[in-house]
Amino acid sequence: MPSYHEVRLYLNGLWLLIRGDAQGFRLLDISDRGMMRSFWAFVWCLPAAAISWLWWRAYLLEGMPAGARVGGLFFVRMAMLEVFNWLVPLILAGILCALLGIGRKFSAVVVSVNWLSVPFAYLYGLLSLRFLLPSSLDALLALIHFALLIAMVVSVSRVMRMICGPQPLMVTGLVLVLIVPGMLLTEALQRFLGIYPF
Repeated sequence: MPSYHEVRLYLNGLWLLIRGDAQGFRLLDISDRGMMRSFWAFVWCLPAAAISWLWWRAYLLEGMPAGARVGGLFFVRMAMLEVFNWLVPLILAGILCALLGIGRKFSAVVVSVNWLSVPFAYLYGLLSLRFLLPSSLDALLALIHFALLIAMVVSVSRVMRMICGPQPLMVTGLVLVLIVPGMLLTEALQRFLGIYPF
């Protein structure tokens, strides 16, 4: 598992790429080994994800009869949802890279997206923690949630541009397959897994 120091280097590299500095690639391990190790980002995201799951659990209980309970199976299903939302976009990105003839860039895409998930997971985790607390600022929190989504789209777009070069259609295609499927499928999967509030 990559150490805290390594993860900091990766995040610094991503920040340089977002700013348009190609030196960021020197701080990322985009080899095949680095691509496989980048899936440890999922473990790094788990504490923040757990906070989001607790918020979703509270939201789910609000729509249930008084005294209803949500057991440990709920968290297993949330983990399944996370894994699905993590892997499907990467699989689609791999297919798109193959179709576009840029398969050699796939490892850089995977490494970048995986490690970029870490800071956003914690930002969303903090937001979920705020949602758990009594608040009259729901509209403001929803606006912050939307701003985080925009920031994620912009960050992924800028990193993909550094990977692919000035290829707007290629960059747009990768951004779409990396972000949209998770957004579209989340509700359907929540209903299928029985973790959607009614």
